Amino acid sequence: MKLKIPFYYHILLFTGLFITFYLWDIGVSNRKLDSVFSSMYFFFNTGFVLSIFIVYLLNFYLFCDWFLNRKRVVLYFLSIPVSLLIFAGVRYFLQEVVVFEITGIHNYGEETRKIGYYIQDNFFFGLPAIILSALSYLFWQFQETYKHNQQLLLENKKAELQMLKSQVSPHFLFNTLNSFYSQLILKDDEIASDILVLSDLLRYVITETDKEEVLLSKEIQFIQNYIHLQKKRFEDQLYLDFEILGDFSTEKILSSALIHFIENVFKHAKLNDPDKKANISIKIKGNFLELSTFNYNVGGENYSSTGIGFENLTKRLEYAYKDQFILEKTAENDTFKTYLKIPLKK
Repeated sequence: MKLKIPFYYHILLFTGLFITFYLWDIGVSNRKLDSVFSSMYFFFNTGFVLSIFIVYLLNFYLFCDWFLNRKRVVLYFLSIPVSLLIFAGVRYFLQEVVVFEITGIHNYGEETRKIGYYIQDNFFFGLPAIILSALSYLFWQFQETYKHNQQLLLENKKAELQMLKSQVSPHFLFNTLNSFYSQLILKDDEIASDILVLSDLLRYVITETDKEEVLLSKEIQFIQNYIHLQKKRFEDQLYLDFEILGDFSTEKILSSALIHFIENVFKHAKLNDPDKKANISIKIKGNFLELSTFNYNVGGENYSSTGIGFENLTKRLEYAYKDQFILEKTAENDTFKTYLKIPLKK
């Protein structure tokens, strides 16, 4: 999960740190005011705080994002010496080159400016920047995760409320459909079969979509039932290639993760033109599922944003799979393509 931290937060943090250095030297180190507020002290203090700030930002946006965000703690600890070396190099440049050019004074003596000692000494001074950066990153990650979870809970509550509003005695509905099926099975096998498909489809919507995870086999069966009923609506004028490749049995996926893309094809695609066929492909490869869709838009309609449903699905995928999924959408001229790759859970 990418953290969206306002940059001014970092500026405020280090402005406070800069002021703290002054207050520390006045209140704790008992330095004289004329020394603390001299131009030389200002330049060296600024160089030191700026060195910490640069390494803090580097660690926050690079190493923490690469390793801590992906829970690669060992690799993160291995990156700390790199950050400390960078700190030593940055501080040397700012204080012993830039500030020296301005003031004509070195912060370190001639002997202590030698590479071995300088790096060793600055490993100690650079460590607070690493610790502060990591703690700050973990704090914001916790805040983002908590906020994200609360938002998902709210959305789930809204979805449950909406579902409750739309439910009209499911048992009564299923019993009625089963009654129709029993009456038609001996008179019209095809219609009876379609009613059974509709009953299975509604049962899935009511009993499975409120779960966090569902069996892949049930999700695919739901999609097959959905496409079956759509074929009836188009009265043999549906030009769509639909394929399922690969084996699956007990794998689980995020509920309703696939149907969003299928519905969009039927909602926006030109499906009654044999020269502009749509395509839906589901492939199971190892521990991953890949879903691809392609279609021509009705009247050149562009629906690349795909609305609130797409945003909600993206949030659910991020929450369930972190950075282990791929979601792409491409709108070109009057065509639209989507691609989804998600890990399967046993």
